[in-house]
Amino acid sequence: MALKDFLVVVDDTPASAARLDLAARLAARCDAHLTALYAFTDMVLPGYIEAEFPQELRESRRQSRKDQTDRMQAAFDDVMRHHGLTDRSEWLAQEGDPTITTAVRGRYADLVMVGQPDPDRDRDQPIAQPADLLFECGRPLLVVPYAGRFSSIGERVLVGWNGSREAARAVGDALPLLTTAKRVVVMAANPKPGPNGLGDEPCADIARHLSRHGCRVEATHVATDVVEPGDTLLNMAADESCDLLVMGAYGRSRFRELVLGGMTRFMLQHMTVPVLMSH
Repeated sequence: MALKDFLVVVDDTPASAARLDLAARLAARCDAHLTALYAFTDMVLPGYIEAEFPQELRESRRQSRKDQTDRMQAAFDDVMRHHGLTDRSEWLAQEGDPTITTAVRGRYADLVMVGQPDPDRDRDQPIAQPADLLFECGRPLLVVPYAGRFSSIGERVLVGWNGSREAARAVGDALPLLTTAKRVVVMAANPKPGPNGLGDEPCADIARHLSRHGCRVEATHVATDVVEPGDTLLNMAADESCDLLVMGAYGRSRFRELVLGGMTRFMLQHMTVPVLMSH
C-alpha cells in the first residue's frame, strides 16, 4: 500500500520548522496529502483564580494564542507553496492534550511524523510524546530528532532486524519507502543463533523478501559485547550515511513505565537520524 496521507505534528519548539520541511519533502516525493496538526493547551488555573483575572487579561491570553496560531499557519502555508503542496495540504489547529489529540488524528493517516523531545528544552512543554503515541496511535511513527536538519529521508535506509513480529510490522509499514530507496541495509545487532533466532545467515531471509519487492538491499550483522546494540545501529547509520532507520518498537510488560523495550527507549533518547517505528 502506498503512503498517501501524512500527519505531521507542529509545535512551539525550535525543531518544529525543520520537521515540517522534512514532512513536506517526503509528502512531495510520495505524491501524498500532508496535514499539519498544531495541538495546544493553555495553562489551566483553578476556577476561583481564573474568576479573579480581569477580562482584559483573559482577552490578552486568547489574542496571544490566536497570534501564535496565525504565525504558525502562515509559516505552514509558505512551506506548502515552496514544495508545491498547496492543493494537497491541510492546516489543523486544535486545543487539547497534544499526545491524545495526535493519537486520535493519527488514526486517519498512513504515517505520523512527530518530534523527539529535547530533554533540556521541552521538559515543561506540553508536546506530543512519541513513547505514548507508539501505544495509542495505531499507526507507524516517524520520529524526527530535535537536533539537526535533514537534507534527505528514505534514500539510504538502515533496517534494524531482530526477527520479531514488531520488526516485521515496521518493515511492512516502511515498504513503500524501502522500494524507492537507493540503498537498504538490513542489520542484526548481536543476533541470536538457533531455530528461534536468526539462523546461520542473519538477515538473509528478510533481505530475500525485500529483494522480491524490488528493494536494493544488503544484509549484514554485528556481534559484539563491547558496544550496546543501540549504539551499534547508530554507528552503522553514520558509517553508511543512512538518512532513515526502520525498527520495531516493542513492550515487555503491561505497565507503561516498564513497557518500552530497552532498544526502543534508547533510540527515543539518542537517535541521530529519523526513525520509523511500529508497535
